[in-house]
Parts: sequence; structure tokens; C-alpha cells
Amino acid sequence: MITQIDRYVAKQIFVPLLGTLTLAAMLLILEKMLRLFDFVVSEGGPVQVVWKMLANLIPEYLALGIPIGLLLGVLIAFRKLALSSELDSLRAVGLGYGRLLRVPMLYAIALMALNLAIVGFIQPKARYAYEELRFELRSGALGASIKVGEFTNLGKRMTLRVEQSENKGRLLHGVFVRAETRDGKSLAVTADHGTFLATDDPDTIILRLANGRLVHNAPGFRAPRVLSFQAHDLPIDLPAIERFRGRGHGDEEELTIPELVRQGHSEALPRQTQAAIRANFHYRVVEVVMMLLMPGLAVALAVPPKRSTSGLGIFLSIVMVVTYHKVNQYAEQMGGQGRIDPIIALWVPFTIFAGLIGWMFWTLAYKPGGQPIGGLERIAAKAAKALGRVLRFGRFRPRRELAPAE
Repeated sequence: MITQIDRYVAKQIFVPLLGTLTLAAMLLILEKMLRLFDFVVSEGGPVQVVWKMLANLIPEYLALGIPIGLLLGVLIAFRKLALSSELDSLRAVGLGYGRLLRVPMLYAIALMALNLAIVGFIQPKARYAYEELRFELRSGALGASIKVGEFTNLGKRMTLRVEQSENKGRLLHGVFVRAETRDGKSLAVTADHGTFLATDDPDTIILRLANGRLVHNAPGFRAPRVLSFQAHDLPIDLPAIERFRGRGHGDEEELTIPELVRQGHSEALPRQTQAAIRANFHYRVVEVVMMLLMPGLAVALAVPPKRSTSGLGIFLSIVMVVTYHKVNQYAEQMGGQGRIDPIIALWVPFTIFAGLIGWMFWTLAYKPGGQPIGGLERIAAKAAKALGRVLRFGRFRPRRELAPAE
């Protein structure tokens, strides 16, 4: 049953967990937002597509941030209990570390289910939608924007330049158009005003120009023909747009977990593709199951030695989790290339990592006076003192001058 102490521990964990998760997601989104703005502007696409691309990246960032948020939430909560001596009081009334681990494990199970839904079903489809938006930007399917004062290519044989734009691009001023045909004919048009109009043909639009001059030239003309006009319609053929590939074709990260299981044993696929799919499946499962280890790691590194307020445990926990994540990524690549079986490549490091965390938690909970990070803190303290002596020795000291003898 959930007691009042469990509710108190849950409250202590919730605030740093939510804060860490929100901060990590915001930092990742802000860093990616600048790159996406540069990419969209360089491709000439509408700025509104940036928000759609960021929305499709949120599941990926949550899959990375949830384990870190769980780890730091439990670690900061238990560190606060340890530094305020509340942890000693709880243990004095018979609540051991195993009993206090109940609430963090409930958090871990709930967040693991959420992360499984994200990694297994939401993130693959969001990744495909993100890649589709990138493809449409590069192919022009989202509509290329016409930059004022710059030359814009409409297809391979037409160039457009606009000096001023009003009414969200519906009314153009100072229009220049140059078009060429395959047989060598060319057309150069300048106009005071212009606007784009849709037609019944989805592959053709009309550029209606007003108050301008047209210069028509061809190989058989002795001199270019010049024509002044009050109104002139110039048809523009839109370039053909290639369709985007299907989901999961060439990228196993766009497949859901049931699709990975089904295609990983399909005899119709090459063995190299099967190995890559199986490696990605085991990678996702390992990353999700790893969350069950986070509460034990957080508690083992949260409790500092007596009369110590060092934050080495926080630094060490982040280093361990990030290092293990990078090991999993390397193991997935090795398994996907067929160099080693994906089960061995991914589950052997998981077993070693789980054994290390189990030993650290057992040392803290069941060994009298055991401190998993006590030795590391002593080493860090000695290193800090040695560094301080080096810095003091290298500091410039003015020499004292002796007074002259009388």
C-alpha cells in the first residue's frame, strides 16, 4: 500500500523529474530550431513548416530526455533527503533502501511504458513525417517562396525577380521575367505589377502582368521583337515533383516494433537488411528496459559520505548513462553490419551495466558503512588539493627587497 511517506517521496521526485525533462527538451528544441530556420530559409520554403518539423522531433527528444529526467529526479530527491538527515530518520524507523525504492520503481515502470509507446510507435511515424517535410522542402512541393530583390528559378528555363511584394505575396511590383525554350527562343519581360493566378491545370499557373514591355527573340529573327502592353498573361509550367518514398524503405528507424519483428524474420529481405532491422529492434528494447535500472543507480549515487556535500554523484551518473547510450549506438552499428550478433552486441553491455548498478546499490544498502562513491570522492578531493597547490605554486609572487644597511 502507498503510505504517507511514499507520497512524500513521490512529491520530492516529481518536481526535479519534470523540471529536468522540460529543460532538456527545451534545450534540444531551441538548438534544433536555429538549424531548421536556416534550412527552411535556404530552401525557400514557408517559415510555418519549421513548427511542424519541430513537432515531429518532440518524440525523439522525449525518448532521450525521459531516462535522464527519471535518473536526475530520483537522484536529486534522495540527495536532498540525505543532506537534510531525513534519510537517516527514515532508515531509523525501519525503512531500508529496498523499501524506499518502491516509489522510484513505480515511476520507472510508468515512464518505461510511456517511453515504449514513444520509441515503438510514435517516434517512427514522426520521424517519417519529418523526413517527408525535408523532402518536400527540397523538391518544392511546399511551394518555393520568391525572395524580394533576388533571382528565383521557376523550373530549369525561367527566372523571376521581384523588387517589392505586398498582400502576402499576392501583389508584386517591379517584376522581371526571363524564359527560354528548348528550340532557342527567349522571352524577357518587365512589368510594373504582377500577380499569380491558379488555373484548372494543377501543373500550370498564370502570372498576370500589367504595364510592361516584352522582348521576344528567336534564332530566325533578324532583330528582337519589342512589345509594350497594358496586361499580359504569362503561363508558367510547374516542375514535376517526385513522390516521397514509403515509410521504412531504406530506414529501419521508421518502422514500429511489430513491423521490426515481422520484417526481421522475412526471408524476402537481404540478410544485411535483416541484420540491421534486428539490431534496431534490440537497441530499442534495451534502451527501454534500461529505465528499470535508473532508480537503483540514482539512489546509489545520491547518498554522499557523511560530512560531505559533494555533487560528484550527479556528474558520475550522467557520464555513466551517456556512455552506456553511446555504447549501445556503437553496438547497434556493429550488429547492423553483421559483424556480431545483435543479441550479443546489445545485451552483453546491458548485463554488465546492470551488474555494476546492482553491486553499487548492494554496497550502499546492505554493506555496513558502504559508500559506492566514497573512494571516488576521496580521489577527487586529493586531485583538487594537488591542483590547488600547483596553481598556488605557479602564481607570481613579488620578491621582497631588503633595506640597505646603515
